[in-house]
Amino acid sequence: MELYDVVELREAVPGKQLPAGAAGTVAHIFGVPSTAYEVEFADADGRTVALVTLRPDQIMRRNG
Repeated sequence: MELYDVVELREAVPGKQLPAGAAGTVAHIFGVPSTAYEVEFADADGRTVALVTLRPDQIMRRNG
């Protein structure tokens, strides 16, 4: 995945009230100590509702 890719959660993140399937945008990519993605989730008005650091296995690139 690359910066600004739209991704989808493979699993819920209950602590942030994010259900599986929620769409977000990759805002930062970490490479050390291992690959992780900071993903921004926004509401319908474009306001950020969560900024979460996720492992690659927790997200998938959304097509279309």
